[in-house]
Amino acid sequence: MTSLFKRRDTIMTEGSIPGHLISFSVPLLIGFIFQQLYNTVDSIVVGNFVGKEALAAVGSVSMIINTLIGFFMGLATGASVIISQYYGAGDHKNVHDAVHTTMIMTFILCVVFSALGVVLVPPMLRLMLTPADVFDEAAQYLRIYFYGATGLLIYNMGAGILRAVGDSRRPLYFLVFSAVVNTVLDLVFVVSFGWGIAGVAIATVIAQCLSAVLVLIVLTRSHGAYQIIWRHMRISGDMLRRIWKIGLPSALQQAITSFSNVFVQSYINQFGSACMAGWASYGKIDQFALLPMQALSMSATTFVGQNLGAGYVKRAKTGTTIAVGLSLVITAILLVPLMIFPKQMISMFNTDPEVLEYGKLFIRLISPFYLLCVINQIYAGTLRGAGDTKAPMIIMLSSFVVFRQIYLFVTAKFIGTIIPVAFAYPAGWLLCSTIILIYYKRGKWEKKRIAGNESL
Repeated sequence: MTSLFKRRDTIMTEGSIPGHLISFSVPLLIGFIFQQLYNTVDSIVVGNFVGKEALAAVGSVSMIINTLIGFFMGLATGASVIISQYYGAGDHKNVHDAVHTTMIMTFILCVVFSALGVVLVPPMLRLMLTPADVFDEAAQYLRIYFYGATGLLIYNMGAGILRAVGDSRRPLYFLVFSAVVNTVLDLVFVVSFGWGIAGVAIATVIAQCLSAVLVLIVLTRSHGAYQIIWRHMRISGDMLRRIWKIGLPSALQQAITSFSNVFVQSYINQFGSACMAGWASYGKIDQFALLPMQALSMSATTFVGQNLGAGYVKRAKTGTTIAVGLSLVITAILLVPLMIFPKQMISMFNTDPEVLEYGKLFIRLISPFYLLCVINQIYAGTLRGAGDTKAPMIIMLSSFVVFRQIYLFVTAKFIGTIIPVAFAYPAGWLLCSTIILIYYKRGKWEKKRIAGNESL
């Protein structure tokens, strides 16, 4: 147990580039998988033990959760970029100030986001045109989730601090533990106690709170510059300004993109609960398939942050190229079972024939375009690591929100079938990847260094 609290930070400014990216991203990937298990296990349990309406309810509300949580995670990105650059530059004082400012900001936002989430549940569900047979269960799940959102927010910010200094292992251990707790409690609360959709929400909240406690203990007992010293808890106005300057564009991009998915869900909802359940089932599989590229994107963010902080621009660019190659290969491999066994994958969530057909359709239509996502995810990670969060924000909002909503409006009005709606995502990915690759090649991001540049 003592070894859990030993320093596990990593300096990425020297040594093997592929080695750093792989060793950092593998624990991160496994952690992402277990994090996805929270909502996926919820969906499997309610889909098999409660009904397709409950499955539709749990699956459809993820857009609402991601709207508020996405904003917070964008701020976490800003904090981790700053911490990683100061850490790469060996500036321990600024690492210390950034960590303590970040945690106080997190505690305040926990209260704000929980309150906002609970208040916004009914209007958000109505905005999504949620059917009557799903509305009450969706509202119940969301209210409980947001009442306990503090655990999720604290864990993710604390894990972001550890990852910024190259430690992706301990966040993984905590996620594995909490995912196991969530799975056990799901079965106990739903199958044994008969609590239905409320049971899976309560199980998720308990598990997330436990992971938050663990990450706070580790940060408190660490001995590096990133250690939390509770008597030193105070906000540095200058550091807070830097965090918001870097994090706000990413926060707005993630929140607005998630919010736009509420409108996408509203188009899906018009085809009924079976289509909603099929889309929700596909969504869980989709989230797992995208995890390798997301893990490598976050690896690129930390790698580029530390190397630019140390002034190693060429090494940062090489790391980006390697991350793209690794991600393309892994994603191509994952596409094989997706295309061959779509119905079997959907059947994990629900065996209703209509749900199976919708889910199979979505997998086969959309999953080949995951290769496009690699480009926008990895290069966006690089730009964020450099402190250039405005460009990814503008590009992704233009592609994933503005273009996608225009596309959906036109296709729904003039075609009115499900296939064009499903193609809204690949169309946005294509546009985003094209623009972000052009921006990256221009090289402006290479000068976006935070550490050592106090004018920012």
